[in-house]
Amino acid sequence: MAGEGTPNVHDEFSDLVDASAVSQQVRHPWRTILEPKYRPQLVITCLIPLFQQLTGINVIMFYAPVLFKTLGFADDASLMSAVVTGLVNVFATAVSIVVVDRFGRRVLFLEGGIQMLTCQIGVGVLIASVFGVSGNGAFSKELGNLALALICIYVAAFCMVLGTIGVVVRAFLFFFGGWVLLMTVFVYFFVPETKNMPIEEMNRVWKAHWFWGKYIPDDAVGLSHKSSDHDA
Repeated sequence: MAGEGTPNVHDEFSDLVDASAVSQQVRHPWRTILEPKYRPQLVITCLIPLFQQLTGINVIMFYAPVLFKTLGFADDASLMSAVVTGLVNVFATAVSIVVVDRFGRRVLFLEGGIQMLTCQIGVGVLIASVFGVSGNGAFSKELGNLALALICIYVAAFCMVLGTIGVVVRAFLFFFGGWVLLMTVFVYFFVPETKNMPIEEMNRVWKAHWFWGKYIPDDAVGLSHKSSDHDA
């Protein structure tokens, strides 16, 4: 069931059934998850995705062509460098799948963190040494290739750790599934259809809504003027 490669899954399946039966007896699940005994799972589940977004990987992947052009690569070379980082992404993810059960999550987390930090410091030192405070300067071919190598190593470390293990560690808790459900319910009950509706008529849409209508005054949709004309 968990990918251990054993044909005998009856014991593990029985444990899952028992755990499901116990979970159905919980009367206040949202209050229960805040209890001290569940705090480690809750904190880790929240912090790992936060750290995942704060590593700077989105900046590297999204602005890769601009970054490499700044490092001295030509337009075609900068685009090719972005392709290289994408290939590193795929390769490192495949490596992580192979080695994660051999070395463990914690070891890869620590190793990947040190690797990413080292590469970020290295790239920062290179940029500072070339451009300085004034921002004027240019990378030589050798320094540009070194910066590219450090960025690729950084991307590889992220993909081997936070890009894959970060998902694996929190996948068993399904923390964000509740937010997706909340979003869907909110859209169903509180977001009206605005297709083919000009912006000038949006107040009428809000006024006709079962909930938002009480916040829209009559004069915002011209109802007060109509009632005054009718009384006259």
